[in-house]
Amino acid sequence: MLSKMLLGRYIPGSSLVHQLDPRAKILAVVLFMAIVFFANHWTGYMLLIVFITVLTKTAGLSIRFLFNGLKLILILLLFTFFMHLFFTKGGTVLVDGGFFTIESEGVVRGVYITIRLAMLVLITTILTLTTSPLQLTDAIERIAKPLKVFRVPVHEIALMMSISLRFIPTLMDETEKIIKAQSARGSTFMTGSLMSRLQALTPIFIPLFISSFKRAEEMAIAMEVRGYQGEEGRTHYRVLNWQWKDTSALILMIIFGIILWMIRQ
Repeated sequence: MLSKMLLGRYIPGSSLVHQLDPRAKILAVVLFMAIVFFANHWTGYMLLIVFITVLTKTAGLSIRFLFNGLKLILILLLFTFFMHLFFTKGGTVLVDGGFFTIESEGVVRGVYITIRLAMLVLITTILTLTTSPLQLTDAIERIAKPLKVFRVPVHEIALMMSISLRFIPTLMDETEKIIKAQSARGSTFMTGSLMSRLQALTPIFIPLFISSFKRAEEMAIAMEVRGYQGEEGRTHYRVLNWQWKDTSALILMIIFGIILWMIRQ
């Protein structure tokens, strides 16, 4: 399951979303993160779902593919839903279990917040699936360029974010290999008490940390050997090119936000 996780992965393609300038995609995602809070009733949330569905199809991805890759995120979504289900009070009492009650406001609020969180996860996943880590680094560096006036190490921050995203799938693959190796040696992770299960994870984390530090050291050596000196004297093989379709994408996102704002109740 870990090897199928989509977080941080990039899938090459030629869809319209792939062709957009990475700066436009990042700005659109930031706008969406604000716009998603405009929805406050069923119509608004349905529009959000339709928007993400259309965006997924435009990116050349399938809903099933996204769903299979984000199964672990479902645990977080279910946790969010049940937290609101049991702790948000108000409206009609639907279930009275004595020491706990489920009320209509908790159900509605749980569904709303869960949909909102799912939409944010999906749009950021679509961003990383359609944008290579190198493009993300260049885009973040260009967008944050004004911060250099305040001596913010923009290039280093963008590089760290890019490397982190790039290595998430690698670490997932490595974790799965270690789990399979430990299982072949007789280790069990799904049986016993909670404490025994946590102790069983130790043989996974130790080799994972060792391999991560080793990989980081190898990368640092490789960068030094190739004469990497940060931003100083750095040129770009691929120059970002802002086109009319990038501006159109941002305008469409703003229009979508205005529509959600106008139908607020």
